[in-house]
Amino acid sequence: MRIPIDGTLDLHAFAPRDIRSVVEEYVTAAADAGFTEVRLIHGRGIGVQRGIVQQALDRHPRVAEFWDAPDAHLGATIARLLPAAP
Repeated sequence: MRIPIDGTLDLHAFAPRDIRSVVEEYVTAAADAGFTEVRLIHGRGIGVQRGIVQQALDRHPRVAEFWDAPDAHLGATIARLLPAAP
């Protein structure tokens, strides 16, 4: 499945087992495309997907920082990305 790199990724269409790899690949592609920030929509629920997303972001070398999107009431995470090394 090709995912458009437009700064926002809705993870509802993906199986929970695929979330970590989808987030990692999306963040890399977004950073390579010049995005400085991405929004990852994981939903609210009981926080399992939020945990998977934020764990993947915490380990990703292109993520400078991330936080819960204040307007999404814990349903999305914003990540600030680092540019590619020259």
